[in-house]
Amino acid sequence: MSDVKQMFLRFRRTPAFVGFTLFAFVLVLNIVVQGPAQFFSTRSLNTLFSKNMPLLLTTMAMAPLLISGTLDISIGIQLALVNVVSIMVFQEWGVPLYIGFLMGMLASLVVSALCWGLVSVLRLPSMLASFSLIYIVRGVNVLIMDKPQGKVPAEFYKTYDSLIGGVIPFSALFLVLVLVVWLYLIRTKFGRNIYAVGGSPRNAFAAGINPVWVQFQASMVKGVITGLAGISLTLMTASGNPLQGEAYGLRGLSACIIGGLGFGGWGSMACAVFGAGFLVIIQNTVYYFFNLLYRLIPGFTVTSYWQNLVSDIIIFFGLLMTIVTAREQREALRQGFVKQFKGGEQGAR
Repeated sequence: MSDVKQMFLRFRRTPAFVGFTLFAFVLVLNIVVQGPAQFFSTRSLNTLFSKNMPLLLTTMAMAPLLISGTLDISIGIQLALVNVVSIMVFQEWGVPLYIGFLMGMLASLVVSALCWGLVSVLRLPSMLASFSLIYIVRGVNVLIMDKPQGKVPAEFYKTYDSLIGGVIPFSALFLVLVLVVWLYLIRTKFGRNIYAVGGSPRNAFAAGINPVWVQFQASMVKGVITGLAGISLTLMTASGNPLQGEAYGLRGLSACIIGGLGFGGWGSMACAVFGAGFLVIIQNTVYYFFNLLYRLIPGFTVTSYWQNLVSDIIIFFGLLMTIVTAREQREALRQGFVKQFKGGEQGAR
């Protein structure tokens, strides 16, 4: 029993604790409101993953940047860049769609490198630089595709919306792929350096780590994940739109904060997953909650604006809770280090 308690106390000190708690709470609430049978149906789970995979991946793309001490709120419109490049290369050049996807991912890497140059090399404020990039990328998108057009072959979007073995959503493979690669990267030299640079670039430089190069690596990881998010958006919509996806940037940043990610050396990819899961599930819960009220109360009607308002209020309180508890977690972690240090001193005596 004491081992379980110690595991809980250690987990409570991790950045992902608050995000996990919020996600678990709304998940249970959603299951109750929607009904276990309907929630755990393969159709419901497939829809949940396929329709929200762009947001999940966008949030995960933001995580390496926040850990390294930077951010890029233009990620959302970069999804549209991947979308229009993929569609237009396929449509105009007559090449297979997967070639278009590769070109779209290359475009994502180019924009990520540009943002890195503005922030890490030229030392512009990351919020200001990435905000400016929104308008630049949006203009490039319109130049490439002046109006929504194009289509994705049926075999591609039907595969994306299918079930593997009749159970596992195919779209979930995007999430699994990113998690597996991240688990590998975090155990490499890059995984150690990214936290050192995020915690204190000056101390990291004094220890022989190049902060600019580490942030470039983080930007490239972000670019690849953003490319995957753009591909999933393309497969989800099965068409091209140069102005879609812009809201994903701020929503992804909000999800990271709710999940427990801090600006610089604090947090993990699990924080991003739990934060994005919280946003997805809370919107699903509110939708089914109002449907339940509609069935129980005669004459009850509500518009989607009220649903969005309730969802946003809950998200706002989730952000407040995360900010307050993050301070407590850091203080608890500091006290734990102090206690271990003092214990080591006494043992030496």
